[in-house]
Order: sequence, then structure tokens, then C-alpha cells
Amino acid sequence: MERIHAFGDDALGDLDAVGLVEALRAGRVSPTELVEAAIARTEAVNPALNGLAHEAYDRARARAGATRGFGGYFDGVPTFIKDNVAVRGWPTMQGTDAWDPRPMPTDGAFARVFLGTGLVPLGKTQMSEFGFSGSAEHPRIGPVRNPWNTDFTAGASSSGSAAFVAAGVVPMAHVNDGGGSIRIPASCNGLVGLKPTRGRLPLDRETAQMPLHLVANGVVSRSVRDTAAFLREAERVYRNPKLAPIGDVAQPSKQRLRIGVCTHSISRDASPEIRELTLKTAALLEELGHRVTEIDNPVPARFTDDFLIYWSFLAFAVVRGGRRMFGPSFDRTRLDNITLGLERKAARNLHKLPLAIRRLSASHRITARQGAEFDALLMPTLAEVTPPIGHLDPTQDFDTVMERLVDWVAFTPLQNATGDPAISLPLAESANGLPVGMMLSSTRGREARLLELAYELEEARPWARIQG
Repeated sequence: MERIHAFGDDALGDLDAVGLVEALRAGRVSPTELVEAAIARTEAVNPALNGLAHEAYDRARARAGATRGFGGYFDGVPTFIKDNVAVRGWPTMQGTDAWDPRPMPTDGAFARVFLGTGLVPLGKTQMSEFGFSGSAEHPRIGPVRNPWNTDFTAGASSSGSAAFVAAGVVPMAHVNDGGGSIRIPASCNGLVGLKPTRGRLPLDRETAQMPLHLVANGVVSRSVRDTAAFLREAERVYRNPKLAPIGDVAQPSKQRLRIGVCTHSISRDASPEIRELTLKTAALLEELGHRVTEIDNPVPARFTDDFLIYWSFLAFAVVRGGRRMFGPSFDRTRLDNITLGLERKAARNLHKLPLAIRRLSASHRITARQGAEFDALLMPTLAEVTPPIGHLDPTQDFDTVMERLVDWVAFTPLQNATGDPAISLPLAESANGLPVGMMLSSTRGREARLLELAYELEEARPWARIQG
């Protein structure tokens, strides 16, 4: 098994983002040194991982070398932005090459917050086409590979960001999640991936105009404190007044929680290996003094069909409105079989869309009722171990690849519909040596509870490091 990473004796070392901030403030490193080290690391691993969508090294160098900082806690820390949010002067290609690149005229709503924390992006990262697949395997761009073993997928849609963070290129990077796209690659690559509560962070205009807001922005990181610090700092730039603030979560809580554990998704049981690993995590929680109860999944089976109807509608919107959204060079013949197959599915099921949206919108009532009984839920992030490259190849027959995708990504879509927060933690390892994520969720606005629990688990069972 070949591992690909860039950790070494340079300015970045093996520090997380908070560690780099401390080094910057102590004068041990400079922003320019950090950016140059991250550029060198990108160039070292990208040929193997294929995570880079757009490079903007000169802009990063200029920002790092400015005599006056740009403000924000993370000022000078290098990062990447996923290629589906608008950044002024950069193209946004959404994981496809179906139109000619064109620079965005302004920063989108999320980029303004992200950049306001002081992070210095080196460019944009690869993703699956429009984020519709759990594996980025574009037939012309090529697959994004897992740094723990390049024969396997890095997950998706936020694949490039996760692969680069896991490989040590940058300490954390932007991701977003419309059906699991923070938590899936976090699980595959051994990272912390928290999908925030709906509305916690802003969405770009096109995403915000959709009838149901499945998508949430966030980061993947190698430490709980980095994710907590990002949310703290983002909240200083933008705060949704409808949500209680997360604040500065810096340690575990002494409160013992009621935790429900479920290894059955809406549609299937987790594989025997994944179930065993999940129950081992449940046993750890019990050892730590939490009250753990195994439960059945309370969500009706029709949820999967409703989610797929709405998911396919999103493909219908981008395919049918492609020229208006992406310009006259848009060419639908360059889209992959997943996007086109979802568009066809939507065309056959548009009459079912209003009811599907109503039921998905009401799904938060189910988890709200559970919230009266449990403080958090534990589930596996994914129903099976990470698949090899090719398993979700979008050149395959649409029905084949969608059946495999739905089977694998069976646990994560629920929180996108409910809007609840959920976090994937790299608490387990498969028999073939790949990371396996465990997912904890809670009710709306309870990110702080999840972070406190994550700190406790990180301390009790430190996760594996790719560099050994």
C-alpha cells in the first residue's frame, strides 16, 4: 500500500492550523515561508493525487508578502477552496469541463467569510461533477486519489480538499456538503469533517436560491481544535442571528450524554466490518461514562426516494439551464453519465417533486423528537469501507453506478435534509488499513456539543497519522 504525503522538515512541519498561528505569532515562521512550503508540497503530491483544479500561487504569494496583514486569526495560514464557490478573478468549474473557464467578477458570500478569517488560498480543489457523486472520477480530468492508498477513492464531492489536507499540503481546507460531501471525504482520508447547522455559514446566491437548502459550507482538518477555531473565527465575520453562537469551544465537556447508536441506515445495514467498528466506538463512549443505547433508524424508507427526486432536480436545473448559468460555451455532451442520468430521472419525476420537498422539509421533526431522548446519535459515516477507483466510475451505466452510490452513502444525507449538524471523526481503521469515519450528530445549533464530544474522543483514541 503506497501512501502519498508531503510532511517534512519545512516551515509547515506537521503543525495544524492553530499550531501555525502560534508559530507565526512567535516569529518562528513567516506567511511567505508557509505559502512557499505549501506550494512546494502541492507540486510534490498533486501528480499522484490530482486534487488541484485551479492554481493561484502568485496571488497567494502577493497576499503572504504584503507588509500589512489582511486581518483575521488565521492570517498567513495557507489553504484551498473547493471549486464550487465564487472567488473573484478565479473560474468556478464545479468539477466539470463542460464550458470555457471564465473569471468570477466578485467573491461569493461564502468566500467573503472564508477569506475574512485570514486564510490564504493557493487555488481551488477538484470535486465530482456538480458534487453529484461520492467519488471524483471525471473521465477527462481523471480521478482524485486517496493519499492513504492511491488505488482507492478520496471520496467526494470535496475530494481534492480532503486529499490535500490528509497529505499534509495544507492544515485545513474549504469543503461543503449537500449529501455528505464534507463527511464522506473526511471518512475516506482520516480527517475531522463537521457539517454545520443549516444557515450557520452563508451560501453563494445560486445555491441559496434553491427551494431546499441541503448544502452547508465548512472545512476539513486534521485536528478538532482546527475545526473549532475555524467556526469560532467565521462566526466573528458572519453570524446568523437565528442560531445560538458556537463560541470558543476549546476542550471536552464534563457533562455525560445520552447517546443513541444506530448501524442501520434508511435503506440498509452497515456492512459487518463497519458495524463492528461502530459498536467499538459505542463501547468507547460507554467507557468514558456516556449512556449509550442501540436504536433503530426512525426515518421512513421513502426518504431515500424523496432525496433522490430532489437530488435529480438539481441536475435537471443545471443541465437545462446550463447556457444561462455557465455561458454560451456550455456543452451538455461533455457532462458525465451521473449528471445526465439524474437529469433524465428528474424529467420523469417532476410531478413528484413538490411532495418530496415537503416531506424532506418536515424531516427535522423526526430528529427533533429524537433530540428529546438523546443528546447525540452515533452512526457510521459510510455503510461500507472505502471503494477502489473505478467502483463509482461515471462512464458506467447510470443505474449501476447510482445503485452502488446509494448503497455506500446510506447514512449521510439525513442531516442535509434536516439541517442538523453532524461530524465525521477518524476513529477507526478498516482491515485493509484505510481510515473509517464515525459520525456523530445532534439537533439544530448544537455544534458546540459535537465539538466537545469530538475533543474527548480525540484525546481518548488519537487517530492514525498518514506519516506513521
